[in-house]
Amino acid sequence: MADTTEGPDSAVEEVFYPTDRVTLVDWRRVSGAKPAVALVGVVALLAFVAGLSNLSDEALALEGPLAAVVPGATGFARFGGVVAAFTLALVTVGLRRRKRLALRAALVVLPVVALLPLTTLQPTDVPLLLAALAAYPLLVRNRGSFDRALHLEPLQVASLSSFLAVGVYGTVGSYSLRSQFAELDGWADAVYYVIVTIATVGYGDVTPTTPVAQWFSLSVIMLGTGAFTIAVGALVGPAIESRMAAAFGNMTASELTLLEDHVVILGHGDVTAPLLETLETETNLVVVTRDSDAAAALGDDVNVLTGDPTDETVLEDARLDVARGVVVGSDDDARDVLAVIAATNVAPDVRVVAAANEGKHVDKLGSVGADRVVDLRSIGGRLLGQSVLGREPASGEDLFEEP
Repeated sequence: MADTTEGPDSAVEEVFYPTDRVTLVDWRRVSGAKPAVALVGVVALLAFVAGLSNLSDEALALEGPLAAVVPGATGFARFGGVVAAFTLALVTVGLRRRKRLALRAALVVLPVVALLPLTTLQPTDVPLLLAALAAYPLLVRNRGSFDRALHLEPLQVASLSSFLAVGVYGTVGSYSLRSQFAELDGWADAVYYVIVTIATVGYGDVTPTTPVAQWFSLSVIMLGTGAFTIAVGALVGPAIESRMAAAFGNMTASELTLLEDHVVILGHGDVTAPLLETLETETNLVVVTRDSDAAAALGDDVNVLTGDPTDETVLEDARLDVARGVVVGSDDDARDVLAVIAATNVAPDVRVVAAANEGKHVDKLGSVGADRVVDLRSIGGRLLGQSVLGREPASGEDLFEEP
């Protein structure tokens, strides 16, 4: 006899009044590290707009509650937005690379930016205040994601030190010789003179009036322009090199030497994208693939080394000996077998996990050194069978094939 306890009414209730809740917003996605970085970029853009608005307003009124408290409120209101915008633009680049220093700078600059709307209380500044207040807790919540240290090469450190030394030399020297300069009376004038001299702007308002001051000015020009040129080359050069290398799917030599405790993915296939989504927030990743198109496409989001995953020299460049683990997962099982052999030759103690596209190749991958082998088709079939019977999926351990 059929069970008639569930009639049309219950069916209608099940369709139109489901008991399962549908998530409209995935809060984990909108509150992660990437949204936090994007929001800092929005703050930079809004700060630039607010700064331009305040600069163009000849009769800028300071009607905010903190106008009487902020020192130099008028200058801060006119120039603070633009200065903060350029600072946050650099900070955003650092946050995209998950630099710890960029996080600390953002946590310092964002409260300063929030003071701007509270000083002027202009309509264009309200979105800036809201964005800054939203970005700060989001960065604090995801502070663990920004854990990469800022590494400077010896040439970069030396060039920056020399540039700062010339700045100190010029400022202290010009202030000490201020009686031999026209229109140079204090420390602010000395700093101004050094900046316009090193930048070769030379407005002519601060000029040397004695031979000693003239020789001093020549020394500042020669030392300053040289140090500035070297510093720009040392700092901008590696960034251009890294960008060009990423466009072609290659890591630079300096980036390769910094690799440690990372996961190396040998080959590019159908499982690469979901694998990257799973691991990118957990550890540093390096994809080794000979597919230049795939390397160029991945270069903006992950470290890529263009080369043959079966070439031991390429694996040595990927610093497999200090890697946390290796994943072998292209669409070609035959090449994956060779990649496993190459990986175990370069780093016998590293953990190797391989994906088999066909079940008959599971034993082969295990026999050449893979510690774990995942049979992709077998796992998919098991999950389909359990799902159609309404059973809970098997545990993760049950889905692996022991080599």
